[in-house]
Amino acid sequence: MSAAYTAGLFDVAGKRALVTGATSGIGRMIARGLAQAGVEVWVVARGAGDVEAIVAELGGNAQGVTADVATEEGIAKIAEALGERSLHILVNNAGTDRPTPLDADGREDFDAVLGLNLTAPFLLTRKLLPSLESGATFGDPARVINIASIAAINPGHLENFAYASGKAGVAMMSRHLGRHLAKRNISCNAIAPGLFPSRMTEKFLGMSEGDAVPKGFVTPLGARAGEMDDIAGAVIYLSSRAGAWVTGVLLPVSGGIYTVT
Repeated sequence: MSAAYTAGLFDVAGKRALVTGATSGIGRMIARGLAQAGVEVWVVARGAGDVEAIVAELGGNAQGVTADVATEEGIAKIAEALGERSLHILVNNAGTDRPTPLDADGREDFDAVLGLNLTAPFLLTRKLLPSLESGATFGDPARVINIASIAAINPGHLENFAYASGKAGVAMMSRHLGRHLAKRNISCNAIAPGLFPSRMTEKFLGMSEGDAVPKGFVTPLGARAGEMDDIAGAVIYLSSRAGAWVTGVLLPVSGGIYTVT
């Protein structure tokens, strides 16, 4: 009896999810986790070859859309591909980071980071509202899950002012959307991941998937990076009956680093 209850509480099978930035890093982990949980996953990324590869890997009812969510054309392409289908879960994960040091000139890098990390999730959510409303009920809201970062809470040693500020904006935007989308039976929450292997950690920390964590890195829960089950579990919780009455929260998934720095 208890096992069946738990299984039902976290069951997301049969739902339809769209995950942006789904071909690498955290986005790929989320897409794989949702697919293994029985979700029809729509993966979105800029590289056609990468999209085809993960669709083939996920199998089942997985679908792919090659689009740049930082552009109006890309957002329109996603909405057109989804058509009149209902959408139960939207994971706004696509993101980027560029150094934005104090002693530099120009605003191109700052604008590019904010455009993809903060503006694009809002515009895509707004564009897909009809699909989300179609997939929502009072007892089982549609879910918008925005991927923020632990950098939204704790500034690190890198001069990534645009990234940290944008992710903090994602956290507040999620809280704000959580309030205003509730009347449409849509919840909105954010996840703040800590250290996970990705293209960004490889670029800035020299750590790619399968590598050991950087020397000296430790969290209250141990010296390891996040794994697929960690981030997919958080998304599944927020997308399931277990998370149906949760909205407007920022959930750190960081091994407890949020508590000590």
